[in-house]
Amino acid sequence: MKLKGKVKFVNKDKNQFFSVLKKRVDHYFKERNISKYANTQMVIKSIVLLSAYILSFVAILTLQLPVWANMLLWFAMGVALAGIGMSVMHDANHGAYSPNKTINRIMAHTLNLLGGSTLNWKLQHNILHHTYTNIADMDDDVENKLALKFSPNTERKGFHQYQYIYAFFFYGLLTLYWAALKDFVQFFKYNANGVNPNNRKENTNFLIRMVIDKIVYFFILLFIPIYFFHLPALQVITGFLLMHFVGGIILTVVFQLAHVVEGATHPLPDMQGNIDNHWAVHQLYTTVNFSRKNKWLSWYVGGLNFQVEHHLFPRMCHVHYPNIAPIVKQTAEEFGVPYQENETFGEALKSHVVALKQIGRLPDINEALA
Repeated sequence: MKLKGKVKFVNKDKNQFFSVLKKRVDHYFKERNISKYANTQMVIKSIVLLSAYILSFVAILTLQLPVWANMLLWFAMGVALAGIGMSVMHDANHGAYSPNKTINRIMAHTLNLLGGSTLNWKLQHNILHHTYTNIADMDDDVENKLALKFSPNTERKGFHQYQYIYAFFFYGLLTLYWAALKDFVQFFKYNANGVNPNNRKENTNFLIRMVIDKIVYFFILLFIPIYFFHLPALQVITGFLLMHFVGGIILTVVFQLAHVVEGATHPLPDMQGNIDNHWAVHQLYTTVNFSRKNKWLSWYVGGLNFQVEHHLFPRMCHVHYPNIAPIVKQTAEEFGVPYQENETFGEALKSHVVALKQIGRLPDINEALA
């Protein structure tokens, strides 16, 4: 990965799209005298999802249920885990949950329920992904991972041609890998390549806190059920893995449906590191919405089916995206900017599989450049 800031967005045509759009969106909130942050609906959603996760775990510990019932509860924890990640943690780490930084910081740490780290998340997601969306060597989300290839501009291996078949298995491993190793890998990588701006003392303190967080996480989820509540170790470990597999598939699929689908572009900078586009317009070329009219899905995935709106206004709470989407779409059409979407979840999922197949079968980028 290159150093942050090596790629620049060059607005040669002085496109006024985003300035006009921002004025219109600001007017929407001012006219209605409402905040861009969380409302009552968001608070209720947070309570429901956190309660579903915590109370399911409490039930596993205390009710002495049969194995099948405990597995259902672990499954429910996985569903709630993904919901918390998409609906609560995501907004808070963007500073979109509340105008109060302390509340954002507290809610951001719901990421610990996934076994994750807020510092690494903000570096990977807020800075690299949101700034350099779908740009290889800059956006960590489209870098090759294990047996998966998400960009036409990264190295291709022979087995990638089959990734559309096996990808979803690896998606299920995401949060488990996140909890066990990913944060450490990212921590040292971001320190080495300059993405992490903190000094050595700050990073040392963070590393210590991260290690403690991981120990506490695995102690609560594995050690306490086995050694304090005497639940069978195999059952607890199986349930824990089931929870992460369910949560991992949901989280990964939902995030992938925005950027690794047909229609989403993967631009490369020129020799000077320039992307010939305005940053906001770049977001619309690289991002695709899905299932905007499905209110239940929108509630659960935290507005991540409105990824266009999210990429343009990441510090806005997602509960407002359905209302500003018509403004974004209309403004995009006026300026000749693409507003891409798949009307249903099924269409988006099919498009993702097709994109995985196409990307996996493209010639290797190194051979093409040779």
